[in-house]
Amino acid sequence: MSLYYGWNSFCEDEDRPEKPRRYGVTEMRGPHYTLLNQNALQEILESMGQFVDGLKFSGGSNSLMPKAFIKEITDMAHKHNVYVSTGDWAEHLLRKGPAAFEQYVEECKHLGFDTIELNAGSLRMPEESLLRFVRLIKRGGLKAKPHFAVKFDTSDIPARGHRAFGAYIAPVPQQSEVVEDVDLLIRRAERCLEAGADMIMIDADDVCKYADSLRADIIAKIIGRIGIQKTMFEASNPDTSEWFIRQYGPKVNLFVDPSQVMNLECLRGRSLGKNHTSVLGSSYYLV
Repeated sequence: MSLYYGWNSFCEDEDRPEKPRRYGVTEMRGPHYTLLNQNALQEILESMGQFVDGLKFSGGSNSLMPKAFIKEITDMAHKHNVYVSTGDWAEHLLRKGPAAFEQYVEECKHLGFDTIELNAGSLRMPEESLLRFVRLIKRGGLKAKPHFAVKFDTSDIPARGHRAFGAYIAPVPQQSEVVEDVDLLIRRAERCLEAGADMIMIDADDVCKYADSLRADIIAKIIGRIGIQKTMFEASNPDTSEWFIRQYGPKVNLFVDPSQVMNLECLRGRSLGKNHTSVLGSSYYLV
């Protein structure tokens, strides 16, 4: 007998599994822009733990915390079957050489982290070096999640009616900033997966910041080449989450703020549109 109410009845053909999930993953932001203390996190996991798959210490926030506190957080997450990931921090270790990075992997494993994120944009290293660090993480017994970014000037978004599927149409006049080669991003991501990476994080902030100006062609190209199960997108606001669910269904993997977890689960569970918050009411939004 289920311990939860049956409001989130998924369509049978969607086949979204129970945790641990390989798709339809919701990764939640940990302490970063705002303080998320242990009590608040415990309340979130006890009330919404079945909907949270992962917790990420964004922006290297774990480097500022006592190790004992980090271990308490990771232990708490594991009790709710939630994996724990590092954020942007590993790249700072690389200047000290591979030996320091290997020690970092071992320390992450000791503290209870399950996944190490590698920010490929910040690393600015040869592709073979990036692949070598992916393999090093895997040899250390942890999951590797390379992080790629799609950057372009907002004026480069083609006007409505002139957007080609899977292609980029240059505006006139062209801005000084150029669009990052999406095909190059995809090729590097594919090589990371071949090297053993478990998930590709796409920081498509410029693509997804405003849902009404989404470069849907770029998103479609990334998912079409890499696959929906191997990609995770950062949803910077509820409108973006809703756009992803409507376009790709509940199987899409999303990284969201803690305040969006229940909102996202409502969207995954049924087509509620913009009135989905009325199902639960404001009292369910804990942070």
